[in-house]
Amino acid sequence: MLKILSQILGMIRFSHTLFALPFAMLAAVMAWTAPGPNGEAVRFEWQQLAGIALCMVCARSAAMAFNRIVDRQLDAQNPRTRQRHMPAGILSVRSVTVFTFLCCIGFVASTLLFLPNPLPLYLSLPVLAFLFFYSFTKRITALAHFWLGASLMLAPLAAWIAIRGPLVIAFPTDLIPALILGVAVMLWVAGFDVIYACQDFDFDVQAGLYSIPVRYGIVGALRFAAACHMGMLLALAALPFVLPLLGWIYGCGIGAVAVLLIYEHWLVRPDDLTRVNIAFFNVNALVSLGLFLVGTLDLVV
Repeated sequence: MLKILSQILGMIRFSHTLFALPFAMLAAVMAWTAPGPNGEAVRFEWQQLAGIALCMVCARSAAMAFNRIVDRQLDAQNPRTRQRHMPAGILSVRSVTVFTFLCCIGFVASTLLFLPNPLPLYLSLPVLAFLFFYSFTKRITALAHFWLGASLMLAPLAAWIAIRGPLVIAFPTDLIPALILGVAVMLWVAGFDVIYACQDFDFDVQAGLYSIPVRYGIVGALRFAAACHMGMLLALAALPFVLPLLGWIYGCGIGAVAVLLIYEHWLVRPDDLTRVNIAFFNVNALVSLGLFLVGTLDLVV
C-alpha cells in the first residue's frame, strides 16, 4: 500500500504543490492583516491555517490524479509521456481512481472540520468540478492554459474567503486584494504552461489537440507567454494600491520576480527547448516561494 501511495505521489509530482500553496498562504496572511470595514484585522487562528493547507494539498492532488486518468491514452501515444506511471502499467486506473476519491473526501472534510465559516464547504464541490474540467479543455480550446491558470487562481481567492467569508458577503469589494493576486497567479501559470506546451507541439498537431503553440507556432507562443508574464508583473505591482500594508520589501520582491521571469524566457528559445524543465520547475518554485516570503515579511514585520 505504501509503495502504491509513493508511486501515486510521484505520478502527480506532489512536490509541485509548492507552485500554488505559497500563493494561498500569502493570501491568508493578507487576509489576517488587512483591516476590515471597521479598521480591525481578522484574528489569526491556527485551525484556519491547517484547513487551508489541507484543502490545497487535497484539491491539487485530486485534480492531478484525475488529469492522469483522463489523459492516460494520450500519454501512452506521446513519446514524452509514455513512460508515465499509468501508460507504463506501473499504476492501475482503479488505484488512481480510489486515490482521487479519497482526496476529494479529504478536501470537503477539511472545509467542514477546519474552516469556521460555511462558504468553503458550500463551494467545495463547484471548485472540484472546475478543477477537474481542466483535463478536458485542451480537446476543445487553445485557451486551456488559462483554465489551468484560473484553477490555481482559486488558491488565493479560496484562502481569502475561508478567512474573511462573512466580510466578503457583506462587502464584496473586500475580495479585491485576493482577486488581484489571483489574476497575477492566473497569468503566471498560463504563461509558463504555454512554455511547457511547446514541448508537445508536434504531438498536439498530430493528435488534433488545442494549445497556444499549435495556434500561433512556437515563436508566437513564447511571445504570448512573455506577454502573460508582463501582465503578471503589472498585477503584482497593482496590489499595494489596494493593500497599502505592502511596502518596499514587497516591491523588491517584484523586482526579483521580474529578473527570474526574464531568466526563464532566456532559457527557453524557439530552436532550443531542452531547458524547459529548468525554467518550469526550478524558476517557478523560486517565484512562488519568494513572493510568499517577501510578502509575508512585509505584512508582519
